[in-house]
Amino acid sequence: MQGEKRSKIAGERTAVAGRSDADEDSRNLVNSLAKGLRVLESFTAERPELTLSEVASLAKIDPGTAFRMLNTLVMAGYVARVPDSKRFRLTLKVTDLGFHAIARADLRELARPILRSLVGEVNEAASLGVLDGADILYVERVRAGLTRIGVDIRIGTTIPAFWSTIGEAMLAFLPSAELERVLSLKPRPGVFPHKPMNRSEIEASLKNVRECGHALRDSYFGSGLRVLAMPVLDVDNYPLAAVSVAVPQIQMSSKEFREHALDAVRRATVDIARAIQASGSVSAIA
Repeated sequence: MQGEKRSKIAGERTAVAGRSDADEDSRNLVNSLAKGLRVLESFTAERPELTLSEVASLAKIDPGTAFRMLNTLVMAGYVARVPDSKRFRLTLKVTDLGFHAIARADLRELARPILRSLVGEVNEAASLGVLDGADILYVERVRAGLTRIGVDIRIGTTIPAFWSTIGEAMLAFLPSAELERVLSLKPRPGVFPHKPMNRSEIEASLKNVRECGHALRDSYFGSGLRVLAMPVLDVDNYPLAAVSVAVPQIQMSSKEFREHALDAVRRATVDIARAIQASGSVSAIA
C-alpha cells in the first residue's frame, strides 16, 4: 500500500514536471511564425496551387489568419498570386532557403582542396567567406601549419561585411541596388571590436577595391595582421564568395605581401569559380 502511494506521488510529480516543460516550450513558441510555416507547408508537389480557404483548412487556421499570412508571404516574396484566379502558389524564393544550406556544404567541399593548395603556395592562412545578410560568414579556413595567428576566425564566424577585408572584396562587386540593400541591413552583434565608419568612408574604400580588383589593408581588429582578399566571380562578374590570406604586419610590407600573394590568390578564386560553374548547383549568396 505504501509502495503504491509512493508510486502515485512519483507519477504526479512526473506529470507536473511534464506540464512545466510544456509550459516552458509554449512560452518560447512564436505562434504567428509557427502558423506561417504551416501555411508554407500546405503547398506540396501534389497541391502546387491553393485557395485561401484550402490553405486555412490545411494549415488548421481560421480564414482571417490565413488571409493575413498569405498577404505577408506575398509581400515578402515567398508566395505569389496566380493571375486571373483566387489561388496562390509558392515562389522560387522558398527553394532558395534550402539551396543556401546545401550550397554552403557543397562550396566547402569544392573550395577546400584549392585553399590547401593556396596555403601551400603562400604559406599563409587562407579563408573563404560568403555574404550572409550584412555579414561575411566564414565557410572554410585553412591555416599554414599549427600556428594560430591574429583573431580566432573559425568556420561559422560572422563579421560585418563593410569593415572586413574579405567583405569589401565582395561588396565592391555587387550590383548597385544589391549593395544598397546589404548596407541598409544591420549586422549581427558580435565579439569583435567595432570600427565606426561613415558611408563616405565605405564608398571610398569599395571604389578603390573595384579599381584594384582586390582588397588589401591592415586588419581593423587590432590583431597585427595584414589581409589580402579577392572575390570569386561568376561569368557575369557577380561575387559568389571571396578568398583572403593573412600575414603578420611585421613579416612583410603591403607591397611585399601583394607581390607575394596576389597572383596565387587570383588563381585560387578563378579555380573556385570554375569548380562552382562545373558543379552547376552552388549558389553562395545568402
